[in-house]
Amino acid sequence: MLAQLSHIRNWIFDLDNTLYPASANLFAMIDARIGEYVQRLLGCSPEEARRVQKDYFHAHGTTLSGLITDHGTDPHHYLDYVHDVDMSVLEANEALIEALARLPGRKLVFTNGDAPYARKVLDKLGLGETFEAIHDIHATSYRPKPEASAYQGLCEAYDLDPRESLFVEDMARNLKPAKAIGMTTVWIDNGSEQTPDADRSFIDFTITDLGAWLHTVLES
Repeated sequence: MLAQLSHIRNWIFDLDNTLYPASANLFAMIDARIGEYVQRLLGCSPEEARRVQKDYFHAHGTTLSGLITDHGTDPHHYLDYVHDVDMSVLEANEALIEALARLPGRKLVFTNGDAPYARKVLDKLGLGETFEAIHDIHATSYRPKPEASAYQGLCEAYDLDPRESLFVEDMARNLKPAKAIGMTTVWIDNGSEQTPDADRSFIDFTITDLGAWLHTVLES
């Protein structure tokens, strides 16, 4: 094990564009479905729906959180709609499967999506039995990453010491609250970042391929 990470007991992973490559474009399909949902809800143009969608994303962490706050949107109806996408674009990554299996300690998924969707993705990736738990948007009471309460709730729910925890994300802004409570932070710089010019001082490791990096960690 890489000496810098010998203290890690808890390995926490984002789901979308983290446990599968951004090049799969699965989240691009979800993003389009979100736009369609906003357009239908508000009865507006695609352009206005896109503006609202991204304004909510940046202000609230997720478009859903903004829709709940301003429009009382039913989260289950929303999530069922936006996650109705073709998952055949996903493929198992044997190097990642092997590396995750070898990691010592606990492994969890921390996602702003919901658990039913996450389980479908994990099964498609060959990771259905890999993780102890999925901490999803429902578990955060719809106060998603990067809300500090989402990270506190994760640690309380699974009795995690953040100083012994590592968190992997493709969205750098979601790593800042993790670092603030003592987690080791890993950013996957894979082209999915939506705030490219933001501060990166809270990132401990920047990687491009999760499976390859984990093998390096394990073999150091």
